[in-house]
Amino acid sequence: MNTIAQVASDEALSKVPAVTLGFWIIKILATTLGETGGDAVSMSMNLGYLVGTAIFLVIFIAAVAAQISARKFHPMLYWATIIASTTVGTTLADYVDRSLGIGYVGGTSILFALVMASLLVWHRSLGSIDVGTVSTPKSEFFYWLTIMFSQTLGTALGDWTADTAGLGYAGGASVFSALLLVVALAYFWTSISRTALFWAAFILTRPLGAVVGDFIDKPVSKGGLELSRYSASAVLFGLIVLCILVFTQRPAKVAH
Repeated sequence: MNTIAQVASDEALSKVPAVTLGFWIIKILATTLGETGGDAVSMSMNLGYLVGTAIFLVIFIAAVAAQISARKFHPMLYWATIIASTTVGTTLADYVDRSLGIGYVGGTSILFALVMASLLVWHRSLGSIDVGTVSTPKSEFFYWLTIMFSQTLGTALGDWTADTAGLGYAGGASVFSALLLVVALAYFWTSISRTALFWAAFILTRPLGAVVGDFIDKPVSKGGLELSRYSASAVLFGLIVLCILVFTQRPAKVAH
């Protein structure tokens, strides 16, 4: 009985969701919303990338603080924090790539290094980067820091693929969908580290959402649908809430 109670207590302490098909569907919707929402503030509102980044960064920090302070897993709070991370990732990547003149290749290289450095420091500090170990304030800090870097990297990578590489939005979406399929096949048919595959899929869903978001709101002359960023963001937000309600949301089992 004590063992059962302990497992239940450990699961209750986990504040990140179990990784299921529903998780990935919501993640892709959230990254797409991050693109349309970030563009709505920085472009449609004409606030610019720097101001947009400042706004979303404050929201992200507040959301992370609330997430770390929470005593148990709250699906709405968790996904609100994910959305905040992907919107700040959108505006920050655009600021680094465009306003600072580093370019997509330079921005992607820097952000990839930051993601790897975050994972390395996290692993050296706590011994694991498995999401099943995210049950303490320190592990949560590394978790959200890595996520913010990965969301920013994904935006730069998506823009580089669609623009610099000349694949366009449809081509970029096809490339990242194919890569995600490879990761999924590796999960089911190989013994590659599940932790490595998780972070590979987590990173790849962001550029997929970036190019889909750009396809939705960019001008027709550039290959987009030129739909309203506000309307698209509202629809995506509604779909996310619906998916949170439809798909079972349970905390990940804490790894021992």
